[in-house]
Amino acid sequence: MNTSSPALATPVYSDGVVRNFALAAVLWGIVGMLVGVIIAAQLTWPELNFGISWLSYGRLRPLHTNAVIFAFGGCALFASSYYVVQRTCQVPLFLPKLAAFTFWGWQLVIVAAAISLPLGYTQGKEYAELEWPIDILIAVVWVAYAIVFFGTIGIRKIRHIYVANWFFGGFILAVALLHIVNSAAIPGGWMKSYSAYAGVQDAMVQWWYGHNAVGFFLTAGFLGMMYYFIPKQAERPVYSYRLSIVHFWALIFTYMWAGPHHLHYTALPDWAQSLGMIFSLVLLAPSWGGMINGIMTLSGAWHKLRDDPILKFLIVSLSFYGMSTFEGPMMSIKTVNALSHYTDWTVGHVHSGALGWVGLISMGTLYYLIPRMFGQTKMYSTKAIELHFWIATIGIVLYIAAMWIAGVMQGLMWRAVNPDGTLVYSFVESVKATFPFYVVRLLGGLLYLSGMLIMGWNVVKTALNGRAVPVVVPPVAAAAHA
Repeated sequence: MNTSSPALATPVYSDGVVRNFALAAVLWGIVGMLVGVIIAAQLTWPELNFGISWLSYGRLRPLHTNAVIFAFGGCALFASSYYVVQRTCQVPLFLPKLAAFTFWGWQLVIVAAAISLPLGYTQGKEYAELEWPIDILIAVVWVAYAIVFFGTIGIRKIRHIYVANWFFGGFILAVALLHIVNSAAIPGGWMKSYSAYAGVQDAMVQWWYGHNAVGFFLTAGFLGMMYYFIPKQAERPVYSYRLSIVHFWALIFTYMWAGPHHLHYTALPDWAQSLGMIFSLVLLAPSWGGMINGIMTLSGAWHKLRDDPILKFLIVSLSFYGMSTFEGPMMSIKTVNALSHYTDWTVGHVHSGALGWVGLISMGTLYYLIPRMFGQTKMYSTKAIELHFWIATIGIVLYIAAMWIAGVMQGLMWRAVNPDGTLVYSFVESVKATFPFYVVRLLGGLLYLSGMLIMGWNVVKTALNGRAVPVVVPPVAAAAHA
């Protein structure tokens, strides 16, 4: 903390950790999306595995998912939550040294994942592949994160807790619960373990975790971003504060029960599958309520979209959020799931949310944050932000359209039968028919990665032109804090 004199302390926001996480998010975003392009190319031309085990699709695919979700998305969430909680509470971070530990601890988790996954060390659980020593480190970092975040709320100088902090807080608590329960394992060596659960119970716990990793890490956390940065960038109040609170409680309650829809037509009891489907359908209401609330925040200020590329990122991300949260409940319906399950339709659905919702809102947020972390009012190049937006959007549309078409085609080919009951197509024929769509998917991924590289250049130029500056807490809060 900087002081003007020993007698009168002037608190400053703890933005060093925000700056570090924001820069790390951009770096890991480029790395994670590069790995995604590599594995998309491998699915198109399998020879690109080069016969090297640690370069094979099976090793690199979990590296891609962990890098984009927990490295890129995680760093963006740390940065934005630390930034928002200070501004909305008007106090510096609680225990700033512990906040710095969360940065270095999280980077250690990412590096450990980047080394262990290509070497084949995995628990084989979707989004929870990392072995038990790394899982323990994740839990320690996450508890430190919770202490810093909730400690900052505890020392706040503003009585009201802004809704963005409700979403960030819900995401932190839920992810802790999900990670600790799903990662329960019996060690069988330094980098080997056996799940504490078995059979269908293991599958149920895993998809309770898997779906809620989407629901809380990739939805609730980023909704915290949405409720702060859209009003700030638009310079408008949230359209309906009451709706935002209803959105929070409805989403938090409903999401926890939707996991079984990943296990339709499996050994899971039919009642559990139906329960997951029902709650997935109910989820449509709070999800769309939040989307409408965010978009309507621009009511009376739609002209801002023409000239503000950061606002384009933030608002278009909500459009993809609305689309993917309609598609998810629809795909949870058993009759629809019978067609979509195990096909590339699911891949298209996941990426409409990941690239469109999580990616775009993270990029918009980082474009808002980074110049302020270097004493600037805006990024080095506004035209580069505009170019990034259009390249990324075209890339997303190519990617998800290709996967939708490929997925529906695969589902129809797999269920086509001759009059005598034999299959019309072999599995290999469906793979061959998918090839052109994999090429289009690769093109979409390349465009998305290109946009991220443009962002990287823009961030470097902004950082070099600016300087890291302390931000003083507003005078009223500063006086109270002193």
